[in-house]
Amino acid sequence: MRYLPIVFLLFVTNRFCYAADSTSALLDELKSVITSSATYDSAKVTEISGLKKQLDTASNNEVRFAINLQLYNQYRIFKYDSAFAYAKKLQFLAADLHDPEKITSAKLKMAFILLSSGMFKETLDTLNTVSIQLKSPTVKAEYYTLMGRYYYDIAGYIADPHYSPDYDIKGNRYIDSALQYYAHESFEYNYYTGLRNYKSGNMAAGTASFEKLLATNLPFHQYAVTASTLSGIYFENGQPDKAIDLLIKAAIADIKSSTKETVAVFNLAQLLYKKGDVKMASLFIESAVANADFYGARQRKVQMSTIVSLIDAEKINNVETQRRILLHYAGIVTLFVILLATSVVIILKQMKKLKQAQKVITEAHRMQQEINAKLEEANTKLEEANKIKEEYIGYFFNMDSDFFSKLERLKKSLEQKIAEKKHDEVKYIVGNINPKKEREDLLKDFDKVFLKLFPNFVNVYNSMFKDEDKIVLRDNELLNTDLRIFALIRMGIHDNEKIAQILQYSVNTIYAYKTKIRNKSLVPNEEFEAKIMSISTV
Repeated sequence: MRYLPIVFLLFVTNRFCYAADSTSALLDELKSVITSSATYDSAKVTEISGLKKQLDTASNNEVRFAINLQLYNQYRIFKYDSAFAYAKKLQFLAADLHDPEKITSAKLKMAFILLSSGMFKETLDTLNTVSIQLKSPTVKAEYYTLMGRYYYDIAGYIADPHYSPDYDIKGNRYIDSALQYYAHESFEYNYYTGLRNYKSGNMAAGTASFEKLLATNLPFHQYAVTASTLSGIYFENGQPDKAIDLLIKAAIADIKSSTKETVAVFNLAQLLYKKGDVKMASLFIESAVANADFYGARQRKVQMSTIVSLIDAEKINNVETQRRILLHYAGIVTLFVILLATSVVIILKQMKKLKQAQKVITEAHRMQQEINAKLEEANTKLEEANKIKEEYIGYFFNMDSDFFSKLERLKKSLEQKIAEKKHDEVKYIVGNINPKKEREDLLKDFDKVFLKLFPNFVNVYNSMFKDEDKIVLRDNELLNTDLRIFALIRMGIHDNEKIAQILQYSVNTIYAYKTKIRNKSLVPNEEFEAKIMSISTV
């Protein structure tokens, strides 16, 4: 009996380790599948090309309608604008055929794609034109399901504790109607039964329906939808690890089915962020943003903007926490935090510009020439922002890691000397700590990273001065004070006080440097900084 607590502890520990290993293996698989996503997309494009060839040889509108429907189904979870185009073609063909069933079906296809893109008003406007009287059970099931999903999606999008429950109730009513027209053994009947129970708060019944489906041999897309929905129940029931494993599997299935209209990888990034795994969350939110951009899902972009900001903010918080731990080295760490915070501000500004560029893209149908010019400009700025983000954030995190390693070695050495009562050696070690040299090394590292991004900076800078006023750097000198001031300005730091704080000069000194340099320049004073800002990365 006395060994029972030990046996129990070993059992629990083994279970915990197994679960952690399982999640880690799934994450490795997901990262590998993301890397291979282009292969799956290529197979889908090949299948689509085959259908388009069949369409070219179609003999009549009946055949064209059937092939266009197949093309629509290929695109509906792959690319919004193409799916929209084929939905329009289905409507034209149905009208030419004077077939009421096909006309209604084509409208429902259009409503589905509008809803998938987050165009809620247009979705409801389209559904309001649909009459399902005298229509087949299949059409009725599709109509009621779309109405149910419309209200569910609105509830999830607004996420408001006052209004969302009412929308879920409306969605449940339509799903109740839809279930009357699905065969009980069908995927749709079992999935929407589970969803209906989930939205009604009957978690146990919803879980049973979804687990029953997952036990069958589902196609990738149906598996992804089911696993993603079940993960929500697990999370609400306080089982985040199970929810994460299911979302990983759902995300893998989405990639293998070339599904771009998906929330699995986005929800996975959110849960990993809440769990504290910022690195993985950042990796998967990038994949989610790429999917939303490729597909054209407006509401997904809005939802993702929040978590992207939170992940960036969490990175800053981590740096702040480390700064508090290393209080004795506040001078060096403060400089590091300022530079890191500056990098984050630059990234956020560039992300804001990216959102503006994405908004411009949505106007492409009526302003194609203008949008192309703006898109090219936005892509150029985004490329520069990505370079700055990769170089500086990567650099500072590597520097942070080296700094902590150095600090750990110093701590161990001091502890050993103290334990051995070698106080003179402790004083010697402490006396050799040189914050000034650390700061100089930090500035040299900043110079290296900056010149890697802007290798032509010094030459372009000197081109704005007479020969006698050009800067001649000493041996082993990358940048001097004059160049560093305007390097920081090129990085987007225009405030004299901030520049003074980074370089550890007074504000008046910085102002005097800038005034003297502008007065010597061949460029008019009011245009000098604009010329500096026009220096591009490679």
